[in-house]
Amino acid sequence: MKKLARRLRNSEDDKFSLPTSFHINFPLCCTEQEELVRSLERSQAQQSRLWRNVFAALVSCYILFLLYSIFHQASSPWELRYHAYFMEEIYSWMIISADLVAVLACSFAIIGLLHESMHHRIWIQYSCYTGIVLAIFWLYYMSRLPRFRWDVIWLPFGPLSASSICLYVDHLLTESSEEVRKLHGYMYAYKAS
Repeated sequence: MKKLARRLRNSEDDKFSLPTSFHINFPLCCTEQEELVRSLERSQAQQSRLWRNVFAALVSCYILFLLYSIFHQASSPWELRYHAYFMEEIYSWMIISADLVAVLACSFAIIGLLHESMHHRIWIQYSCYTGIVLAIFWLYYMSRLPRFRWDVIWLPFGPLSASSICLYVDHLLTESSEEVRKLHGYMYAYKAS
């Protein structure tokens, strides 16, 4: 972009040159500063809401898949291949319980993403802790299989990955809002001096 601006500025034909007044550092007046900061705050809040809803929807789709899995395990046990691997190692009710715990962990992550309180991150951390316990459970039973099955690696790491991604998204969005808040503070500190 800078190369293009330089080329257009250096061209001999003034019809195609860019104005150069943006290269001179004019301070913004107070109202322009306030408008700029307000528009940044609105844009950041809108983007934050959008991305929180997007990731909450993705985790909700995973919850729907887990509920489908629970329904099939309850109605016709061991019919699904990824559950049938554990037929000789685990009781059917244990698989249903593990999937319910996975639903609970993902629900905690969604609550943490969409909750508008100061302590919303605690819900996502609960989700991570629940995902760790679930990963230990599944990895223990996967280690007892006669042969390690890579196609069921999502069982231990699905809820943990979902909650970790939600925690990362929350961290990024919180960091972004802190930057806009700092900018707002700098504006008023400049006015006070």
